[in-house]
Amino acid sequence: MRKARARFRDRVLALPLFLLVFGVFSAAMLVPAVYAGIIRELEVGRVFLYSGLLGLIIFALISLAHADRLPGHGSLGPLMSLFSVFALLPVILAIPFYEALRTTTFLNAYLEMVSAITTTGAPTFEPSRLSAPLHLWRGLVGWLGGLVMWIAAAAILAPLNLGGFEITARARSGQTDLDQQRIAQPAGRARLFKTAQTLAPIYAGLTLLLWVLLFIGGEAALPALMHAMAVLATSGITSLEGLESAGAGWAGEAVLLLFMLFALSRLTFSTDTITTASGGLRQDPELRIGLALILFVPLALFLRHWLGAYDVNADDSLAEAAGALWGGIFTVTSFLTTTGFQSAWWSTAQDWSGLATPSLILMGLALMGGGVATTAGGVKLLRVFVLYQN
Repeated sequence: MRKARARFRDRVLALPLFLLVFGVFSAAMLVPAVYAGIIRELEVGRVFLYSGLLGLIIFALISLAHADRLPGHGSLGPLMSLFSVFALLPVILAIPFYEALRTTTFLNAYLEMVSAITTTGAPTFEPSRLSAPLHLWRGLVGWLGGLVMWIAAAAILAPLNLGGFEITARARSGQTDLDQQRIAQPAGRARLFKTAQTLAPIYAGLTLLLWVLLFIGGEAALPALMHAMAVLATSGITSLEGLESAGAGWAGEAVLLLFMLFALSRLTFSTDTITTASGGLRQDPELRIGLALILFVPLALFLRHWLGAYDVNADDSLAEAAGALWGGIFTVTSFLTTTGFQSAWWSTAQDWSGLATPSLILMGLALMGGGVATTAGGVKLLRVFVLYQN
């Protein structure tokens, strides 16, 4: 059994990284195909079924052709594979989306898939225009794209001191730290396989837990799954117009906020990407500056109600005050982690603060982004912390 596992692992590691990701996404096409069959949207289901099967056949044929080839990849190889995943793979992912929708151009479908797989989450279509299987496919692509980036950050960028790790590493960007080379860790493809084996169950388990909690809280099955995948991948992809239509209320947003905190620091789920000595989660600068922003910015918006009382109504109820404070906390956390969800009480927070353009604050928070080696985008909190120190 162990020999069979080792042989299988060696064959998998010999495959190009782009081909491995292509095989995973091809298998993922069967998920909306099954879902479309369950809700009796058979034409859409056939499109995803045929696309998925064709992708798996191509994956199997190319894998057989690479069976006896030895991998010869330098440090540039994985980086070029990542570029191909985010630039070329959406062309393939857009095919079933385009064929199932039939009322758009292929360019729009390609842009939608690029937005999803990069966890940008910028929608090209109105939610009402897409069917449930297409919404599921958007969310699934974004979720898998977040997983790919999460694994790549730990297995590819961290050893090369890229993606934010250059701040704390001793070696130059693009080079491996000599101290890390002395540590008995798997290198290259073996490290990638081990990282995926470690992080994928955590990623899937947290998504499943969040889905169950949202479903218990009152959300329908598909929106709850979409929101769970969107928060873990920080993509913000949803099948609804907004969280006010979700049905989970305060409790649902509180659960979403709790899981968003994982995007503030890599130390919330892993310690194998630390490049220098660390004092643990309590001393992590990313988590500290992230929590400071989450507390300070909503509080500043909340207190401005009285500082600017000459142009807003100061006689408001306690419930409205609580809604304004919560709307600020949730939305600030969401944009700082580059998830992009707005609280159902965000309009209350806007009216309460009296600011004409509070969205500029959210743009600044999204530009900062979350933690290094997380699914969050942006400049990264570690770089912001270094700028603050300087």
